[in-house]
Amino acid sequence: MEKLIEYLPFLIPIVLLELLLMVIALVHIFKHENYRFGTRWLWIIIVVFIQIVGPIIYLTIGRSED
Repeated sequence: MEKLIEYLPFLIPIVLLELLLMVIALVHIFKHENYRFGTRWLWIIIVVFIQIVGPIIYLTIGRSED
C-alpha cells in the first residue's frame, strides 16, 4: 500500500489525461457520422478498450475532415 501512495502523484495525472482523451474522443464520435476508417462501433471499442493510445489514434487518423 505504501508503494501505491508513493506513486500516486504520478498516476493521478496519467489517469486524468486518459479519461479526458476518452471523453473528447467519445463526444466527437457521437456527434459526427463520418469517419475515415471503420464504423462508429469500431471506434467506440478502440477508444474505450485501448486506453491512452485508442483516443489518440482516433483523434489523429480516425475522424473525418468535416
